[in-house]
Amino acid sequence: ALAAGAVILGVVMVARWRGVRNGAAYLLLGVAAWVAFFESGVDPVVVGLAMGLLAVAYPAARSDLEQASESFRLFREQPIPELARDARESVRLAISPNDRLQQLFHPWTSYLIVPLFALANAGITVSGSFLAHAYTSPVTLGILVGYVAGKPAGTVGAAWLLARVSRGAIRPPVGWAAVTGAGAIAGIGFIVSLLIASLAFHGSQLAEAKVGILSAAVCASALGWAVFRLTALLPKRLRARALLGTADTIIDLAVPVDAERDHVRGPDRAPVTLVEYGDFECPYCGRAEPVVRELLADYGDLRYVWRHLPLTDVHPHAQLAAEGAEAAAGQGKFWPMHDQLLNHQGALTGKDLIRYAGELGLDIDRFTRDLRNHAGQAKIAADVDSADLSGVSGTPTFFVNGKRHQGAYDISTLSDAIRTARTRILISSPRQPPRAS
Repeated sequence: ALAAGAVILGVVMVARWRGVRNGAAYLLLGVAAWVAFFESGVDPVVVGLAMGLLAVAYPAARSDLEQASESFRLFREQPIPELARDARESVRLAISPNDRLQQLFHPWTSYLIVPLFALANAGITVSGSFLAHAYTSPVTLGILVGYVAGKPAGTVGAAWLLARVSRGAIRPPVGWAAVTGAGAIAGIGFIVSLLIASLAFHGSQLAEAKVGILSAAVCASALGWAVFRLTALLPKRLRARALLGTADTIIDLAVPVDAERDHVRGPDRAPVTLVEYGDFECPYCGRAEPVVRELLADYGDLRYVWRHLPLTDVHPHAQLAAEGAEAAAGQGKFWPMHDQLLNHQGALTGKDLIRYAGELGLDIDRFTRDLRNHAGQAKIAADVDSADLSGVSGTPTFFVNGKRHQGAYDISTLSDAIRTARTRILISSPRQPPRAS
C-alpha cells in the first residue's frame, strides 16, 4: 500500500510537470493516494502536504498577462463561445496554481473544514477533579511550557545563534522585541497541535494534551500582548529600534535610482525615495497621482521617481504618451508634460501630445521630430527592462527605498510606508543618514 501511494504521488508529479490542469484528475489521484497511505498505516495527512507543495506560487508574468489581454481582445472583436473559453482560460492561467487554489478553497477551509476539525477534536469533559489532575500531569505541563516558554526561547535563540555564527551577516529583518513577540504569538496555533496530539496520545493523556494546547493558546496570547505592550512603553527611538531593528532591508528594486538617468522630483539627497512604475493611460496611475502629489507636499524630504511601464496590450496610446513625455524631457519639461498626460488620460493621440507641447511652450518642430523619430524609445525600453528585473508586471507599482510596496496606495498606507522607511534610516545611522536607493 505504501509503494502504491508513492507511485500515485509520482504520477501526480509527472502530471504537474506535463502541464495537466484538470482538477478532477488531481482529485481522483489525491483520493487514491490518501486511501493507499491510510491502508499502509502512514498518516494520510502526508498526501495533503505533498499535494500542497506541488501547488507552486509565483507572481503573474507580464507575458502571461499580455497573452490574457490578447485573448480578451480577440473575444471582444469576435464574441463567440470558443474565444470566450480561450479568454477565460488564459486569464485563469495567468495566476499561479497556489493563488487559484487559495481563492477557490479558502471559504471552505477557513469557514467549514478547519472550524469543524477544531470543534471535533477539542472536546473534553471539564470538571474540577480532572483539571486538578491535568495541571499536575507532565503531558499538560510539558505542552504548556513548550508552547509558552519554548516557542519564544526557540525563536529568539535560533535567530541570535544564526546572527552570532554568521557574525552579523544574517540577522532578523526586524528588532528583537518583534522577534520575541513573534515567538510568543507562535504558541497560539492549536489546530495542527490537536492533530498531532490525536496521533501521539490516547485516552486520558489525549484529554490532558488538549487541556495543555488550549491553555497554551490563551497564555501565549497574553504573553504576546504583554511583549508588545511593554515595547510600546519604551522611548520613541528605542521602541523603533526594538521593533524595526538595524538590519539592512531586502532591496527589491533591481536597478537603483540614478539621478542622471531617472526623472526625479524632490531633493536629490532625500532620505526616502519613492519609485513608481507607471503608464500614462492606466486609470489606476491616474488615481494614484493626487496621492503622490499630496505626499510630496506633506514630506519635504521625499524624493519621487517616475519610470515608464507602458502596458501596450491594454492601453494603445501608452507607448506614444511615454515617448511624448521623453520628447518633452529633451526640452527640460518632463514633469509638466507628465502632469498634463495624467490629467488628460482620455486624450493621448499624437495631435493631443502636440497640442500639450504648445500649451507648455515647447519647440513644436523639435517635439514633433523627436516624436516621429521615437527619440525616447531607448529610455522607455530601459525602464521596462528594469521593471522585468524587479518582477513588476502591472501599474502602478511602488518601491519605497528599494523595497516593494505591497497593498493599497492610498494616502494613509503610503504615508505609513514612508514613515517606516524614515524611521529605519534614523535608527540605522543616526549620525549620517545614507542616501536612499
